Amino acid sequence: MASFVIPAPVVPTLPVKGTDALFPVHRIYCVGRNFADHAIEMGHDPNREPPFFFQKNPDNLVPSGSTIPYPKLTKDVHYEIEMIVALKTGGDDIPVEKALDHVFGYGVGIDLTRRDLQAEQKKLGRPWDIAKAYEQSAPASGLVPASEIGHPSTGRIWLSVNGETKQDGDLNQMIWKVPEMIATLSTFFTLQPGDLIFAGTPAGVGPVKAGDVLKGGVANVGELEVTFA
Repeated sequence: MASFVIPAPVVPTLPVKGTDALFPVHRIYCVGRNFADHAIEMGHDPNREPPFFFQKNPDNLVPSGSTIPYPKLTKDVHYEIEMIVALKTGGDDIPVEKALDHVFGYGVGIDLTRRDLQAEQKKLGRPWDIAKAYEQSAPASGLVPASEIGHPSTGRIWLSVNGETKQDGDLNQMIWKVPEMIATLSTFFTLQPGDLIFAGTPAGVGPVKAGDVLKGGVANVGELEVTFA
């Protein structure tokens, strides 16, 4: 019987609220500039351009309540509060009208970004991986099944730093809605059970420093909190 030549990696998971069950994570897709006001604050056109995506790694996830180190090689880490969409089934070329059938549930995440490194990569025309997909760059709450809350399309999405509100928007401000994200992603990738989608952030992104406490939430979905050591 064959065996692994090194220890097999642990499967990253998110808890399912109210149960002892775990949701195994396959991939993490993130939608860029999906709120018009955030596109404007980042210096881009807020009009409805085709969506674009980047990835984080499943092992970038860190649970709510964690204390995380300030990341290395940066002096400008930014927070971006987002709703997480968790898929229970996948496929290719999923029709928009069938897309929500593939959703297991929803959660809350923070897309942490080494903004100074991202700016350098943009100038050089290079990928954003070193800015987006580093260790502990994806704090995430537990998931709430869609069977319990439905499919949120409106509701407050917010983030505070040390108790001061920094981001405060509504899911109805998303340029590309959840079914459209899923349908578009499925033209580029074969989506799989366990895939997560970070669905974009409203305006108000900004820097954090050591000692800061980040708390955020999405109405009817949940909240999360992390502290920078």
